[in-house]
Parts: sequence; C-alpha cells; structure tokens
Amino acid sequence: MTHPDSHNSTYPLNINGVQRHLPLFKVQPDLAIAVLNILGDTELTEAAAHALNGRMAELSYDVIVTAEAKSIPLAYALSVHSGRPYIVLRKNYKSYMGEALSTETLSITTGKPQTLYLDAKDRAVINGKLVVLVDDVVSTGSTLAAMRALMAEAEAEIAAVAAICTEGDAAQWSEVIALAHLPIFPLSA
Repeated sequence: MTHPDSHNSTYPLNINGVQRHLPLFKVQPDLAIAVLNILGDTELTEAAAHALNGRMAELSYDVIVTAEAKSIPLAYALSVHSGRPYIVLRKNYKSYMGEALSTETLSITTGKPQTLYLDAKDRAVINGKLVVLVDDVVSTGSTLAAMRALMAEAEAEIAAVAAICTEGDAAQWSEVIALAHLPIFPLSA
C-alpha cells in the first residue's frame, strides 16, 4: 500500500482468490478510506457472492435485503447462488411504490443525509419473514441502522448481516458475516 497522502494510493484486497487494489479516497480532512466499488466488476461480485453464500449455508432466511445502489449486484448474485429473492431499499420515492416506509441515513462518502424507502409491494414480501441485510461495505453503521429500522417497521426479522467488507473498528462489526476488513487511514493535518 502506498501512503494515503500520495497521488496513487491503493489498498490490496483479496476476495475468494480475486485480487483488487482499492483506491484511497479522502472523506474528511484527516481521514481516508479504501473504496470498494463492485459496479461493473462481475468477477469480484461473483467471487464475493459465492463465498458469502458458502458462509451463510447453514443460516435460515427467506429474503435478501440491500440498499440502493453499489450493493445491488452483490444482492442479485447472492440471490442466484442461494435461490432466495432479493429486495432493494430505494433512495428515491416513485409513485408506483405505493405506501412505502422510509427512514433517513447519513452516507460516509457524501456526508449528506439520504432516505431509504421500502416499496409497499416489497413490504408485503418481507412481512413476518427472516431476512439477511446485505451491503458491500459496513462502515459507520448508518445505512445498516436505517435498514434495521425499516425491517422492524415492516415486521421482518433480521437473521444476519452480510457484507463483502467491514471497515473501521473490526470489533464493532463482529456480528457481520464479512469476507474481509478494511482499515481506515488517518491523514496528517
């Protein structure tokens, strides 16, 4: 890994035999993170879904739930591997979503509040069901907290939380089924 202050800083990541060098991105004046972006990366997405499906083989659950947008390919691939349906919590409300449930979250990458919506149709699918919350990276826990709140309101039971990576304080995420852990990178002021 090169130093986060240098121009071409990366962090090495190996997921189920697939190697990537994640670019470091400054999210605060004194902090950088390694950015995992699986959009368009079929090889890495498939490797992660295969590995997560294996780790969740003994788990009892009915539906996979993820938040829009970067983790959608992972939820789709995990759905194919597991044979279970997936649902996407949306970031924008559309009228066809009916009486959707909503909650707010704060994104670490944008630093701005975002709203997650659970479509009325999807609410009916998960009501009374066991769900696995899936994300690409669990970092601050803000998105995860919003997802948990929507599941409680929809009367779905959370069987587990799964992610490609956790980030930050590893001990904080011990309950997350994850394939790797990403450190955060303090920057000199």
